[in-house]
Amino acid sequence: MSAGDTDALPGPAGTAAGRHSSGLKWALAMTSTFLVVEVVGGLWTGSLALIADAAHMLTDVGGLLLALVAIRFAARPATPEKTFGYVRMEVLSALANAVVLLLLTVYILYEAYQRFLAPPEILSGPMLVVAVVGLAVNLVSMRLLHAGSKESLNLKGAYFEVLADMLGSVGVIMAALVIMLTGWTLADPIIGAGIGLFIVPRTWILLKSAVNILMEGTPPEVDIGLLERQLVDLPGVTAVHDLHVWTLTSGLDSMSCHLVVDDIETRRDVLIAAQKAMREGFGITHTTIQIEDAALREAEGETHRRAK
Repeated sequence: MSAGDTDALPGPAGTAAGRHSSGLKWALAMTSTFLVVEVVGGLWTGSLALIADAAHMLTDVGGLLLALVAIRFAARPATPEKTFGYVRMEVLSALANAVVLLLLTVYILYEAYQRFLAPPEILSGPMLVVAVVGLAVNLVSMRLLHAGSKESLNLKGAYFEVLADMLGSVGVIMAALVIMLTGWTLADPIIGAGIGLFIVPRTWILLKSAVNILMEGTPPEVDIGLLERQLVDLPGVTAVHDLHVWTLTSGLDSMSCHLVVDDIETRRDVLIAAQKAMREGFGITHTTIQIEDAALREAEGETHRRAK
């Protein structure tokens, strides 16, 4: 005999990404507008640094757009074919963002090497003006995305892209000032390489988080040993097995397990206590718990042995 609980999945407005979609839309609008300005400025001044930064901003636009598409997909209801709906689209979006950022880093380092060998002629004055405006746009976008980046892996990927572009703008400003004041054009490739190296560790963290979710690994904030001990310590519970904890999408963890009890008649009380322990101790509200006695546990074990 068994009993279980599977809470309904939250709608899109209830997900971490959905709650912050407004800021994402504003960031996309501003970034897209300035992308055009930066391309025009780069062509006007002949600055490869600005053109490269515009290419970087283009990946921002793509990342922000991808994040919004992921939220839109997550809004679709569950179907018989996809019983969890499309909530994992957020994680796939974050993975794509991480890969793009790593590829972009390779490009930045390559461009820095090329410019070190042959520094281009740059109109430092107009370059500085465009870079300062770009920095302002990035700072506002980061402000809009900051709160959501703490809750959503999808928005964290978008935030990191804007952060990387903000650093690019700072680098362009520094390079423009150095060139304007000293004429030393090698400042451009040196600063560019530093920006590329700064991006790597943050992108790697994002990539590992996305892969861990796709591999259904235990959420890093959940102590699986402590969770198991709390279940075993519940009145009437003698053992726990087939325990799994994983993340569906940012802010939505799930747990499933089998609880062996000494008296099957207490299954209702045990189930309520287990759900409360998961909710209050670990913030897990989506649970599936099977209650069984020793006889049912043995029968289940025999079935598994035969299957092997």
